[in-house]
Amino acid sequence: MTRRRGAPAELAGSLLLAHPSLADPNFRRTVVLMSAHSGDGALGVVINRPMGRTLAEISGDFAMSDLADVPVYFGGPVNEKQLILSAWEASEQAGTLRLYFGIDPEKAGELKRSHEGIRLRAYLGYSGWSGGQLEGELGDNAWVVAPVEGMLLEDVEGEGLWRAIIGRVSPELRLMAEAPEEPGLN
Repeated sequence: MTRRRGAPAELAGSLLLAHPSLADPNFRRTVVLMSAHSGDGALGVVINRPMGRTLAEISGDFAMSDLADVPVYFGGPVNEKQLILSAWEASEQAGTLRLYFGIDPEKAGELKRSHEGIRLRAYLGYSGWSGGQLEGELGDNAWVVAPVEGMLLEDVEGEGLWRAIIGRVSPELRLMAEAPEEPGLN
């Protein structure tokens, strides 16, 4: 999917995939779920950097709650102590994804109890861009825009998620994503 000029709000609900050549360690080989995008800026969370910890391990406040086992991800380099909760339900038959983003713990617990197939995640920090910054980075081809595919989000973790999604965008990007980090060491 290529980004069309003049419609900044269209990125909310999309994925930003770091271009294989993007070397910034904050975003190298990341998948960012965009939650907001306007002329004032953009906001999202990195969804493919699991921390290998649960909410109960991060905060004792969750130790005895329904959310104790929710996995925690590194959401981005901005405000790394801020906790953001999200949930989604994917329906392969209907080809839909229902996303709840930035929900409070009570709502997250209610969703977990009432929706059997719901997936919950917590993010520490977020990814943010000031007005025009993301558009400039898109113009420099630092990012590739892709639609959210719910079932894929449930099947793959870490850098493998980035490779799987970017590989679906184009054969050229798939080749670049599969190239070794340092070809000279091959």
